[in-house]
Amino acid sequence: MTDAPAAEATAEPQAPESAPLPWADLAAEHFQLLRLAPLPTDRHTGPRPLRFVQFGYAERHSKEHSLLRMQITLPGQKVRKEQNQLDIRVDHELQRVSVGGENGLQMEPLNRGLGRYLFAQAVQWLQANWSHYRIEAVALPNKDALNEDTRLRRDNVLRCVGVEVEYVEGQLLKGRTPELAVSQLKGGWNTEKVQRVDILESAGMLQQAEQTLLEKEAQIRERDERVAKYRREDGGLRFTITCLVAFAVFQAGLLIWIATR
Repeated sequence: MTDAPAAEATAEPQAPESAPLPWADLAAEHFQLLRLAPLPTDRHTGPRPLRFVQFGYAERHSKEHSLLRMQITLPGQKVRKEQNQLDIRVDHELQRVSVGGENGLQMEPLNRGLGRYLFAQAVQWLQANWSHYRIEAVALPNKDALNEDTRLRRDNVLRCVGVEVEYVEGQLLKGRTPELAVSQLKGGWNTEKVQRVDILESAGMLQQAEQTLLEKEAQIRERDERVAKYRREDGGLRFTITCLVAFAVFQAGLLIWIATR
């Protein structure tokens, strides 16, 4: 019995578990419709047709923290949990801002301007509330640098937001973003790639599409009626021609019979 307390005393203390982040299960509450403009086929990401996606966001605030969570939802397509989501967390005690998670921002579809759009919303939110806060330095995921085109596209998006990418000892697989003030960020996105569609505009688009569909259906019915009419006339002409041929053959046979008598 005397050995038990000693064994407990010599046991290594376990590292305390990190406190769970607030609002970990927060779901989007406000939504917008985004139009992804059709673009030429990219040799790396493939076809880029016209698409519509849903942008959703929600925010929470407390005395210690604030959170902006943004999501992109694709109609008829499921993505992994870590994809198409960007969290902006604010620590008011330290006046620090953390962007995303350890896996970075993973977008689907790629190369459509959605990543820059999410960053633009984050910049607007931060600068409207805490422009004097600092954004933490971030080590960029190595997987984004395995493909040269992906790395250049990632670096270009970050530079457009006002964040320079640094490489440790010139190694392209070890990229990082430095600490900087929120006021140094740049807003805006490529409106030629991504356009917001408000409710009235989307309703007008649906109404126009329905009207166009009805007009096409009317044109198809009219065409089918003309085709049916032509078929009836064609059938009548074929019958007339058949009768004339039969009469001509009979006439010729009759003349031959009269001539040979």
